[in-house]
Amino acid sequence: MTEDLVLPAPRDAGAESAGEPLLEVAGLTKHFPVKGGFPIRRTIGAVQAVDGIDLTVHVGESFGLVGESGCGKSTTGRLITKLLEPTAGKISYRGQDITHAGRKELAPIRSEIQMIFQDPYSSLNPRQTVGKIISGPMEINGIQPDGGRETRVRELLEIVGLNPEHYNRFPHEFSGGQRQRIGVARALALEPKLIVADEPVSALDVSIQAQVVNLLQEVQNELGIAFLFIAHDLAVVRHFSHRVAVMYLGKIIEVGDRASIYARPRHPYTHALLSAVPEVDLSEAQDASRRERIRLAGDVPSPISPPSGCRFRTRCWKAQDKCAAEEPPLVQISGNHAGHLTACHFPEEPTVEAREEDIVLDPALVALEEDAGGGS
Repeated sequence: MTEDLVLPAPRDAGAESAGEPLLEVAGLTKHFPVKGGFPIRRTIGAVQAVDGIDLTVHVGESFGLVGESGCGKSTTGRLITKLLEPTAGKISYRGQDITHAGRKELAPIRSEIQMIFQDPYSSLNPRQTVGKIISGPMEINGIQPDGGRETRVRELLEIVGLNPEHYNRFPHEFSGGQRQRIGVARALALEPKLIVADEPVSALDVSIQAQVVNLLQEVQNELGIAFLFIAHDLAVVRHFSHRVAVMYLGKIIEVGDRASIYARPRHPYTHALLSAVPEVDLSEAQDASRRERIRLAGDVPSPISPPSGCRFRTRCWKAQDKCAAEEPPLVQISGNHAGHLTACHFPEEPTVEAREEDIVLDPALVALEEDAGGGS
C-alpha cells in the first residue's frame, strides 16, 4: 500500500461515534432440518448449527469469533449478512430490526454490510475480469462514484496493494493471496460500515496470511469499518480483534476483551484452545514444564443431538452432575473484568500458568506416549 494514498472516509462517518452499538444479535438461532424416511421424506430432526447466541459489535470495532470447525461460526456470519434466514432470534443493525426484513427493507442498508468469503478461489467469478468483479456491487446498487466506476476500481486495487493495471485481468491469473485482496477490494467498493470476514486467511499459505491480515487491519484503522472476524486461528484473532467471543457447538461460552480472554480465560474450553496455540518464546524454551497442555478426548458431539446442560461437559475435566442438569448462563464471574462473560458452573482459575501435570483426557494418547517411553 503506497504511503501517499489517501483512503476515502466511510460514508456518513459522522452519523455514529465509536463505541456505539452497530450490530446487536439476541437469541440468534439457526436449525437445519434433517430429512429421512421412505418413500415420503419427512423431517426427523434438526442440526442445531446456531442455538441462541447474543453478541454486539460496536462502531469501528473488530470483534473476533473463534471456535472449532463445525461450531457454527460461519453460519452466524451468513445469518448476519442475511444470506441465511434465522430460525429464531433478533438481528438489529443501527437500531433497526432486520431479522426478517425483505428485499425492499434491506435495500438501504445492503451496501453497509459486506462479506469477505473464506475461499478466494470459489468466491470470484472466473468469467469476469477483476474490474467487473469489483465494480459489480456498485452497478447493482446504482452507485456512480466521482470520476466513474473504473477510476474507483483502480483506486481500490491500489488500496489493497494490487497494480491498477490488473483491471482487465481474470481471477485465474492471480495467486490465492492476490485473489483474497480482490475480495477485500470488492467488499470495500460500497464503503461499508460492517464487514463480516469469514475465515479470510485460512485457505492461504502462512507466509501470505500475515499480509492479508495486516491489510485488513490497516483498512479497519483508516476507514473505521467494524469487523466481525471469524476464524479458528487464535493467534490471528488476537492480532486483529479488540474483543473475542469463543463458540462451541452453536453456543457462545466466553466473551471479553482481547487481553482478558487471552491472559485470564475462565472457561475450560478456552483454556484448552489457548494451550494449543504454538508459542515461540526463547525465555521459556529452557523450561518446557511451564507450558500448559490440555488435550481433549474425542470429537465435538453431533449438533443434531447435543448434550444436555453444558454442551462442553462430555469433554470437560471439571464436569459434574450439575453440568448435565443445568445449562450455565453466560454471566460475569467474580474477579473478571467488566464485560468478560463466561458460561461455566465451575470456571477455571484466572491464569494460564501451567499445572504440575498435563491434563490428558484421551486414553489413546496416554497409551501411545507410554509405549513410546517404554521403547526409548
